[in-house]
Amino acid sequence: QVQLVESGGGLVQAGGSLRLSCVASGSIFSRKPMGWYRQAPEKQRELVAGITSGGSTYYVDSVKGRFTISRDNAKNTVYLQMNSLKPEDTAVYYCNARWNPGAWGQGTQVTVSS
Repeated sequence: QVQLVESGGGLVQAGGSLRLSCVASGSIFSRKPMGWYRQAPEKQRELVAGITSGGSTYYVDSVKGRFTISRDNAKNTVYLQMNSLKPEDTAVYYCNARWNPGAWGQGTQVTVSS
């Protein structure tokens, strides 16, 4: 059972930046495509960025050019660098497998004030 621990969220003004981290337990992490998801109040959880084991990336249109996903397989860690943050980026952010997500971690709250 893979366990996921997200961190790095906080309160930031519009235009600011945050860097999220997600540490995953489990020896197969380095082979798994991973993703960052977010869930805003009263909205469904959505995938915002994905990264393959080889480093190829995917971004939803609303974050392209502002967010960057990366990973360090030696540290079992996935990162999300978020720049030029907007109030609409406010959500709880989670990481999980890119395909067939397993159990979710507690997430990390990102709040962007206008």
